[in-house]
Amino acid sequence: MEGLIIVINPGSTSTKMALFAGKGKIAEENVTHPYDQLTQFDNVTDQFDLRMKGIDAWLGSHNIDGKKIVAVAGRGAPVRPLEGGSYWINDKMLDDLHKMRYANHASNLGAMIAHHLGKRYNVPAIISDPVTVDNFTDYARVSGIPELERKCRAHTLNIKEVCRREAEKRGKKLEECNFVGVHMGGGISVAAVAGGKIIDVNDALLGMGPFSPDRAGALPIGGLVKLAFSGKHTEKELLDKLSRKAGLMAYIGQSDLREVEKMIESGDKKAEAYYGAMVYQIAKEIGAYATVLKGNYAAILLTGGMAKSGRLIGLLRGHISFLGEVVVAAGEFEMEALAAAAVRVLNNEETPKEY
Repeated sequence: MEGLIIVINPGSTSTKMALFAGKGKIAEENVTHPYDQLTQFDNVTDQFDLRMKGIDAWLGSHNIDGKKIVAVAGRGAPVRPLEGGSYWINDKMLDDLHKMRYANHASNLGAMIAHHLGKRYNVPAIISDPVTVDNFTDYARVSGIPELERKCRAHTLNIKEVCRREAEKRGKKLEECNFVGVHMGGGISVAAVAGGKIIDVNDALLGMGPFSPDRAGALPIGGLVKLAFSGKHTEKELLDKLSRKAGLMAYIGQSDLREVEKMIESGDKKAEAYYGAMVYQIAKEIGAYATVLKGNYAAILLTGGMAKSGRLIGLLRGHISFLGEVVVAAGEFEMEALAAAAVRVLNNEETPKEY
């Protein structure tokens, strides 16, 4: 395949962008947007022009020949529950994103920007494996009370890309392998991946599972109900506390794992204790998802930014090595995953679904 693929991944305070020639990355940039500029917008979709200025400046700095662009791939936002895979960016999807029907999240801009660039260069524009991909089994949906159904929200894009790469190393396709996939970053997703589909996973934002550097995991129900009705927090404040100010941040005032490890190295016993508790909870969750697959998996895959920590991986191995082979794929591969999805579409190896 010849030509260039543009990949766009908007985050809360920055926009990642990259150029790929096939699956090979040839240029990448992460443009940070000043906080005071972003706070002018109540709705993230209103940041479109601001984000595009940065993207256009970057593309211009590379003297891109528009005729060489063959596809654009954008990060998928929280949308309605979908089958896994790639999707054409159509009017229905854009309408849901503009109206923030499912979330007021920076990733809403991924499809919007990709669609804009696709129109500009007259090339295909797609998203792939957004966070709301849902291939849950019926059992996985049951919470314990009818009014609350467990939802599939996970770091799908990175988990599936790491699983796909590991399957290829074994001479197989993703659909031919099972894995326990563990993404460890600001949020933590522990997933049972069977035949290329995430059939069960903890809700990495506000659901079950381990606590993370700044998010709460599973909580004592009675205590949470009392906290909710204590009058100390509005609903918005409590959701913010649970999703951004919990975990290590709540216990020791720090969520950057590198800084937490410096605290431990300097002799901070409190930091060491809560760091160990987080690892303990991650290990317990891995054990739970190993049972979902009934032990029928090729490996436990550890990925995400926290997988770069030798300390964390060492402690985690001490808990889970008896469960089988442990493979570390440190870092995040979302940009590469989006480019690879575009390549599959261009090579007619995958047909995007209609939203």
